[in-house]
Amino acid sequence: MNAVALFVAVFLACTVEAVEATTIVLAAGTARDWRSALNGVVAGLVVLAGVVLALGPAVSHIPIGALRLFVGGLLLVFGLQWLRKAILRASGYKDLHDEALIYQRELQAAQAAPREHRAGIADWYAFTLSFKGVVLEGLEVAFIVLTFGSNQHNVPLASVAALSAVVVVAGAGFAARAPLARVPENTMKFAVGTMLTGFGTFWGAEGAGAGWPGSDAALLWLVPAIAALALGIVAVLRRTRAAQAAAPLTNRVEAVR
Repeated sequence: MNAVALFVAVFLACTVEAVEATTIVLAAGTARDWRSALNGVVAGLVVLAGVVLALGPAVSHIPIGALRLFVGGLLLVFGLQWLRKAILRASGYKDLHDEALIYQRELQAAQAAPREHRAGIADWYAFTLSFKGVVLEGLEVAFIVLTFGSNQHNVPLASVAALSAVVVVAGAGFAARAPLARVPENTMKFAVGTMLTGFGTFWGAEGAGAGWPGSDAALLWLVPAIAALALGIVAVLRRTRAAQAAAPLTNRVEAVR
């Protein structure tokens, strides 16, 4: 994987997480108290920095074969999970991810919660909501940076890609003071899920001792092949869903006859 591919893969994956975290922080700040919400963001970033500083050196000391096997397995877990949800959403078996609706739910919950002053924080609910959102979504960002960066021996570039995604998404969200509902998150999750599954398969097999024809160039056909398979599953599920929807109508017509 060259530097451009590494940057794009990490940037896209981290954009998805940044959208979700930004939505939570916007709801906390808009409905409650911006200062408390931003304090929660800062506290969450401090925790994430500690996690990266603690795990980064440890990951870099793992032998490359064992690292690729471990990273490949984890990427497959994340990638297949994202890809499964994207397939179900694309085929109509699961509701599409609606960032505007999620924002409204978070906003209503924040408005209904009682205000509490604690530990020098004016609004403890806004603080904890932002803190949890940043930490939970940020842990996935940290995982993506460490796994992709360590495996390619370029953690700094992976970190720059992740930081760029966070800055772009957060800047757009706070400038508009609204959820990033126009970001095609479902499409992005499909693409990112495909990429993570492809990289996980590639690195996991390499870590287990297998060789790929063309080395890294195998990713050029492996990732598209996974995407084609996923799209084929979507097509089959759509036809199945359409047939299931038409069945009750057919049964009613037969009953009338």
